[in-house]
Amino acid sequence: MLRTLTGLLMLLAALLPRPAPANAAAPRFVIVPGGPLVSSLLDGTQAVTVRIAPFAMMDEPVTEAQFAAFVRQHPEWQRGHIAPLFAGPNYLAGWLTPADPGDAQAARHPVTGVSWFAARAYCDSLHAELPSWYQWEYAAAASSSSRDARANMTRRNAILAALMRATGQRPGLIGQRPANVYGLRDLNRLMWEWVSDYGAMFPEVNGDVGSAGSGSVLRLCGGAALAFRDPSDYALAERVAALSMLAPADSSPFVGFRCVRKPGDTP
Repeated sequence: MLRTLTGLLMLLAALLPRPAPANAAAPRFVIVPGGPLVSSLLDGTQAVTVRIAPFAMMDEPVTEAQFAAFVRQHPEWQRGHIAPLFAGPNYLAGWLTPADPGDAQAARHPVTGVSWFAARAYCDSLHAELPSWYQWEYAAAASSSSRDARANMTRRNAILAALMRATGQRPGLIGQRPANVYGLRDLNRLMWEWVSDYGAMFPEVNGDVGSAGSGSVLRLCGGAALAFRDPSDYALAERVAALSMLAPADSSPFVGFRCVRKPGDTP
C-alpha cells in the first residue's frame, strides 16, 4: 500500500508543471592582480606573508543553471549516478531531478549542496581549478573601494551580521551588492565557498582521498593548531569552522564555489 501511494505521488509530481531549465550563461573571469598577503591564519604562532601571483577568478559563484548544464553534459556527476566516494546522501538533495534544480531563478541562485569533488570536476571542465585558500582570502579581502578592507570594523561586523541572518537559510540571489575593486561579487556575505586546499588549513584533518575523475590520491594534511591573526574576526572563524567540519565528499546547503585559472587561459 505504501509503495503504491509513493508511486502515485511520484507520478503526480512528474505531471505537475515546473520551470524550464534556465539557460546557463558562460562563466565570466576577471583578473585579480597579484600582490603580498598577510594571511589571517597563523602558522602556529607565526604570521604568514605570501606573494600572490596574478590570477583570473569567476566574477560570481557558480549558479544552479551553470551546474545543471554541467551535469547534463557529464551525467556521471548527477545525483543518483555519482560514485559514493565522491558525494554523500545530501548531494544536490534540494534539486527537483538529478539534472534540474527546478528553480525559476536558477540563473541567479548559487549552486550549493555540491561536494568538493564535484566542484573540482566542474572547474576541470573549464580548464580551471578551485582557488587556493590564499587566493580566495586575497580576493575576499577587497571591498568596493579598497584592496584590503579586513581591518574595517564596520565592514567586518556587517559581514558577520549577514552570515548570522543567513544561518539555516538558503543563500539569496547573486549580485545584490556592489562588486569589489576587482569586479568580484558575493565572496563574503552570501555563503561559504570550497577552496582547493581547505583540508590543509585545519588540525587533525589527515587522510588519503581518491581525487575526482582520476586514480591519483589527494593528501589532505592537517597543520599545526589552527589560530587566527585577529581572534576577534568572528566571521572568518565561522567560515573556517564551517569548512573544517566537511569531508571532501560532504555537501552543505550553505557552501558553494567558484573557479580560478591563470590569466589568459581559456576553456
